[in-house]
Formats: sequence, structure tokens, C-alpha cells
Amino acid sequence: MPTSPGALDPQRRNTAETVRNQQKRPGDHWPAAVRDALREHRRGLLLVAPGVVYLAIRFFGLLVLAWLSAANDESLSDNLGAWDGEWYLEIAEHGYGGVDPGMVDGFGNRYPETPLAFFPGYPLLVRLVGLLPGVSMLGAAITVSLACGVVAAYGLARIGRRFGGSEGTGLLLVVLFAAAPMSVVLSMAYSEALFCALSIWALIGVVERKWLLAGLCCAGAGLVRPTAAALIAVVGLAALIAIVRRRELWRPLLAMLLAPAGMLAYVGWVGLQTGKPGGYFDLQQRGWSSAFDGGARTSEFVVETLTSDKSVLETFTAWIVLAALVLFVLCLRYRMAWPLVAFAAAVLVLDLGSDGLMYSKVRLMLPAFPLLVPVAIGLANRRTTTAVCTAVLLVCFGSWFGAYSLTAWPYAM
Repeated sequence: MPTSPGALDPQRRNTAETVRNQQKRPGDHWPAAVRDALREHRRGLLLVAPGVVYLAIRFFGLLVLAWLSAANDESLSDNLGAWDGEWYLEIAEHGYGGVDPGMVDGFGNRYPETPLAFFPGYPLLVRLVGLLPGVSMLGAAITVSLACGVVAAYGLARIGRRFGGSEGTGLLLVVLFAAAPMSVVLSMAYSEALFCALSIWALIGVVERKWLLAGLCCAGAGLVRPTAAALIAVVGLAALIAIVRRRELWRPLLAMLLAPAGMLAYVGWVGLQTGKPGGYFDLQQRGWSSAFDGGARTSEFVVETLTSDKSVLETFTAWIVLAALVLFVLCLRYRMAWPLVAFAAAVLVLDLGSDGLMYSKVRLMLPAFPLLVPVAIGLANRRTTTAVCTAVLLVCFGSWFGAYSLTAWPYAM
């Protein structure tokens, strides 16, 4: 018998019902109250996930550092406050004028203005936390670094969701940042965690057109590290474009005025202390041979390292520098928001274009977090097992690399 046009024969009807049943989510047959409770539970997990994941990786890194410290007959606490950490702890406890006179610059010299090479933002926070009862200065420094790292993690998760389109991408970006080579300084008495947190949220402010957030975070970053020059340029340019193209005025203009305030204030103060407008940069050049040479010294280091018998750390450093350049090309290919790409480019130029200590190159690239976004997106689009195994390998390598640099490697990092 002929059927009506919209009817299905029994076999086709059974097939259609099977497809509909397969498309249902596993919990669709559960009571509404149970589904709502599970959704709330999932939202709660997603809320705490960036901080928990970040701290878990940093804890693993501390375990690796403790292991290598013991293997090299060194103290874990001493290593957590080593190198630049010694300067920050002295400044936090005694101020610039009370730094131990036995501490010297990169050439073994000491001048009255030598401590001024270290920006005041991080030691000031350490000093404030150190005022709490029972908190040592080293404990305060590590607490500040870990807390700032958590703040950075939530910003990274937000950026990953925005440009990767999923919660998984955001969490993978947190993993990659927390496990980056030389991420050991994120658990030390170093200013990297604070600077990265401020930079990440300043760029979020730019991308989301929250200009007050962008300006304040950029001003704060200017009190933490000279690399803030890269952030100031990006925030200023983005604000200018917003004024010209979108006909916004007051909020972007406020961001333009706030962005350089912190760095100008400190560099200007150092100029007054040294009697030279460019006193800070003279100090860096004289004490740590840090001056811009367009990348000539870095290129020489990479070529020499890869063509001769060098140490493990030098070899890995050269490859990581090359990997960073490849990741930057991927950033261009993924067409991310231009402020993120511009910031990564500026950080790379300031770092690789300087003739300073070659072993610090990897550490100084930490703020260039946009380089990790294409990797996070790529892993998020792979099978879960592939993403997890890759992430675990990267966590292990990054934890080892930082701990090795701090313990077995005899020079500054």
C-alpha cells in the first residue's frame, strides 16, 4: 500500500530513533534536579581549575628542585632565594640604601647606585607580606610569587577560552605557562610572576576594551621590570587606535596616560639619584652589560652553541630560542588579536636583541605567553590522551630544565 509523503517505513523509523537516542547526552534521562546539581558542580570545578592546575604544576616543580638540590648538596631554601632573589630580598628588608655592601653586579663591582638596577614593585609587595607575624622575608617572597602566578593563571584561562573557544584550551594554556622552561622562577623570590600577571590582565583589558584595567595594570608593570616598555607600547598604540577608529576618547586616553606612569616614575627617580636622565640604562650597561645590539650577540651565541661542543644547558637554550621564533610565526598564522602578537614580538625583540647574559634569555621570554596560544589550541584539538601525554612531558622537561639551571649549572640564570 502506498504511504503518505511524510511517513517512514518501520526500518527507517527505527534507524531515525536510534540516531536520536545516540545524540542524547548520557545524563539526559536523569532527573532535572540531578542534572542541575551536576552542572553546578562542573561550574565549580571550572572555577577553581586554573588555580589548582597551576599550583599543582608548581608543586611538582618544587619537588624536582628539592631533588636536584639534594643531589648537588644544596639547600632548597637557599636556591629559592638565589641570584636576583638575593637582591630583591635585601631591598625588601632593608631598602635600597641598606643592601648588603658585599653584594656585587655582574662584573663583581659595587657602586652606591648598583641596587637601583632592580625595580621596586616586587620587593615592596614582599615587604608588605613580610610584615605579617611569623612570616620570613623569603616566605613572603615565595607567597607573593605563587599568588601572582595564580592570578596570571586565571587570566591565561580567560585568554585561552576567548581565542581557543573552549575551557580545555584555557587550561592547556595554563599548563604550558606553568611548565615553561625556567618557570622555576615563578616559585622563587623573582619578579617574573608579578610582571606576567600584570601583563596578562593589561592585555585582557586592551582586547576587551576595559581601558582602566589596561592602564592600571600597565602602570603597575612599569614598577616591576624594564620589559614593561613592550607593554606600554602595545597599550598606548591600542588606545590610540581606539580613539581614532572607534571615536572613543576619555577611557582610552586615560589608559594612554596611565600606561607609562610607573616606569617613567622609577626611571626618572633613578635619574635624579644618579644625576643623569638615562642613569638607569647606564647602570644596566655598566653592571650587567645589558644593551641593545639588534640580536647580533644572540645570533652569535646560537650559531656557536649549535656548531661546537657546549654544555647541555647552553644547547637547550639555543634550541628554545629557535623554538620561540617558530612559535611566533605560528602566532601570525593563527591570526590572534594583534595586541597579543605585538606584545610577544616586543618581548622577543627586547630579550633576543640584547647582548646581556645569554643564559637568562629563556627566563626573560616567560612574559611572551602569547607564543603558547597556538600550542594550546593545537593540543586542545587532539585526542585527550595525546594532549595529556604531551602536557606531562612538557611539565617534566620544564621542571627539570629550571631545577638544573638553578642547581647543577654554576652560573647566573
